[in-house]
Amino acid sequence: MTTAPTRTAAARGGAAVPLSRNRDYNILWSSQLMSELAMEVAAVAVPLLILARHGSPLQLGLASSALAAAHMVAVVPAGMLADRWDRRALMLCCQLLRVLGMASLAGALLLDRYAFWHVLLVVVLEGFLGSVFDPAEHAALPQVVPPDQLSTAVARNAARPYVATLVGPGVAGFLFSALPLGPFLTNAVMFALSSVALCFLRLPRGRAAAGADAADANGSGAPDRGGEPAGGGIAAGFRWVLGQPVIRTTMAWMMVTNLVFSALLIVLLALSGEDRVGPGELGLTMACFGAGGLLGGLFAARLHAVARPPVILLGFTWTAALGAALMAVVPTGLPQGALLAVMAFFAPLANTTVLTYQLTVTPDALRGRMSGVAGFCSGGAGVAGPALGGALTGLAGGGTAAVLLCAGCLALVALAATASPTLRRFPAPGPRAS
Repeated sequence: MTTAPTRTAAARGGAAVPLSRNRDYNILWSSQLMSELAMEVAAVAVPLLILARHGSPLQLGLASSALAAAHMVAVVPAGMLADRWDRRALMLCCQLLRVLGMASLAGALLLDRYAFWHVLLVVVLEGFLGSVFDPAEHAALPQVVPPDQLSTAVARNAARPYVATLVGPGVAGFLFSALPLGPFLTNAVMFALSSVALCFLRLPRGRAAAGADAADANGSGAPDRGGEPAGGGIAAGFRWVLGQPVIRTTMAWMMVTNLVFSALLIVLLALSGEDRVGPGELGLTMACFGAGGLLGGLFAARLHAVARPPVILLGFTWTAALGAALMAVVPTGLPQGALLAVMAFFAPLANTTVLTYQLTVTPDALRGRMSGVAGFCSGGAGVAGPALGGALTGLAGGGTAAVLLCAGCLALVALAATASPTLRRFPAPGPRAS
């Protein structure tokens, strides 16, 4: 029996349409773009609101911690929901609840009923629902895209967060300056539009039943090593990841790389403060990261088609280590921003290589849980990275020494990746039976 994407393509007959004319893919892409834009807007608007209402630094920290905690608590169970429930209905439910959350906050501001507990509740709700939406969207991608277009679709998806990063903060600042409830009302409208679009999404039926009894740890389609069907509970996702050497290794590699890179960004901010880089130049420096990632996402599909997977992964790892080392010797500000752009340019290509393989070899009945485990690992790195960056800056006694420490960590990651037989022989994904 073929995979869900192949069944879908065969049912429609003829050659697959280009992604630009694939209505279901465009609905998924647009829905997630609006979600990511809303999250970037909220990430700036919520602190601005708390500060404008004379909130304390403690309240700022509580809001940030609540968002991270909600994400970490929800993301793994959310993967199981994406495998057990109708994915379209699950995404639609999430977006409708997000509409209510953002609209309630905008309404409270309109009526001058601001309360910090209300902001905290909306932040927790947003973190929880975003974590539920993401695995369902990731797992649905192979259902609407044929296997030979999956890497291109993943590459286009990889460019999407950088669009949100470039646009969202500026929009949030402008809207909040004009009207404090503006960012939250805009988010409610974006979630509402996403909900309307999802009403027209078509996904194949019967995917979970078809794949629930498939796939052991090596993807053979037999029961797993423990004899329990792959369609079991939350633990089935962890067993699948741990039982797949390629997925297990690349997930660990990406988690450590994200951890160090998140720390590096904080170290660079501290170093810019030491050298008294102006706010305008600092903003442009951070914007270079988004611009480099966006350009990388635009070219990722073409580069993925011509370069071998091991070259992509090892090349990205060594580029990151070299770029971090050069940041210790170039002037702060825009020169470091240019190096950030180079590093970010290759990130979507590496992500495309890894995620295409993961989605291709993972049975449909486990894709949500695999995505949930990946989100838990990357989310943990994102939470711990800034704390690590602050600790490194304090221990090193300055930003330059801390940059060198981050460069050393990335060099160790690059050496370990080069020594890893799994990464040196990373396979190109092919069609998989499930």
